[in-house]
Amino acid sequence: MKEEEKIRKELGTENPFRVPEGYFEGFTSDLMSRLPEKEKSDVFRTPTLWEKVRPWVYMAAMFVGAALIIRVASSRVDIPADGQQPHVAEEMTDSEMEYIDAVINNSMLDDYSLYVYLTDEESKE
Repeated sequence: MKEEEKIRKELGTENPFRVPEGYFEGFTSDLMSRLPEKEKSDVFRTPTLWEKVRPWVYMAAMFVGAALIIRVASSRVDIPADGQQPHVAEEMTDSEMEYIDAVINNSMLDDYSLYVYLTDEESKE
């Protein structure tokens, strides 16, 4: 605080910047006279038909695209006409059995829980 007061005493509190007298009175008219003239016709032109319709066309295209994406994403596997599930092969290859064995071993189920789960599945059929 003492240093600030010392600086204020030495330099004073007067604003050192000055503006010429009457500068802001004629500022706007002087600035406008220096600007180039602009054609008024380009500013207020009427939009074309395409410029009016373009947002609606883009929105319709967006909805059609979204509908197609939803249709492709929600498509199911074809179910036969008789309503039965597609035939699953009874025999499994050795590589499929190895995969199933690895899943069962890492599933953290004890033998009894696995037995209960498998018997419940068989009883549902």
